[in-house]
Amino acid sequence: MSKNQDTNLVPRITGLLILEVRKSNPNGDPERESSPRQRPDGKGEISPVSVKRKLRDLVLEKEGVVWQEVKGSLKIQSDDGFQILESRGRKRDEIKKQMEPKDGKLGQAFIDAYWDGRLFGNTFLEEGGSDTIRSGIAHFGVGVSIAPIEIEFSTWTSKSGVETGKDRGMAPMAFRVVKHGLYAVPFFVNPNFAHKTGCTKLDVDLMLHLLKHTYAGTRSVVRSMVEVIHAHTFTHNSRAGSVSDFAFLDALIPKKNDNRDKPSESLADYGDLPTWEKIKDLPVRSSSKVTFAQCGEYRDYAL
Repeated sequence: MSKNQDTNLVPRITGLLILEVRKSNPNGDPERESSPRQRPDGKGEISPVSVKRKLRDLVLEKEGVVWQEVKGSLKIQSDDGFQILESRGRKRDEIKKQMEPKDGKLGQAFIDAYWDGRLFGNTFLEEGGSDTIRSGIAHFGVGVSIAPIEIEFSTWTSKSGVETGKDRGMAPMAFRVVKHGLYAVPFFVNPNFAHKTGCTKLDVDLMLHLLKHTYAGTRSVVRSMVEVIHAHTFTHNSRAGSVSDFAFLDALIPKKNDNRDKPSESLADYGDLPTWEKIKDLPVRSSSKVTFAQCGEYRDYAL
């Protein structure tokens, strides 16, 4: 067991979500009428904001099954310290009072209240309050599909019309989905600013335990079949970092078997996905004798 896990200190973590998408839209692009996000090279994208929104929604739904289950697993005694700053209906005046600094530090009432403020940082801009804007300790990178994606469009109809004189309703090309895709979403926990945001190890543990529920627990009509199939997490031996983030990510990002410039039809197109068992004894760099297993501890939070 590493020293990080023996204490309540926020650890340094490098992570990678592997998402499978079937006939769904994992992240719509508002500039393209909510079509699935797609890069010029044809690969799909998922924005960091989209992933964090789903994590926030799971914590916000205090009566929900996911929150109740994870709360019990982590022995969280009260909901009070796990409010969501980025939520509808927030009252600016109340939050402003909570943010009032004391002794040059962000208000303790604010720190104590908002889980996403401690974890992702405070972007609640206040006039003259630039000293309270902090970068968070957990960051998600842009998710990118392994292969190009194919987007399907279809028209939806309803039995009764909405418009006057129409006996039925039609929504041309309303259903815009990725036929199939495998996406890799990197994420990072950097403890360097934990003392500024008030983030704790429990805050990080909550995020990690929510990862497998990120999409399954927030399904929608156009996002009915998106699933986290791996949530690779690597806890570094050193809180300053004990291995290159890129080395870990590169070792675990899947590759398509063949026809890599063509969209995939199913998960079988990627063969056996990289796992910790396959990469743990690999050298961190080709010229290194140090392996991944010597640099930290691994866990798949999707299992």
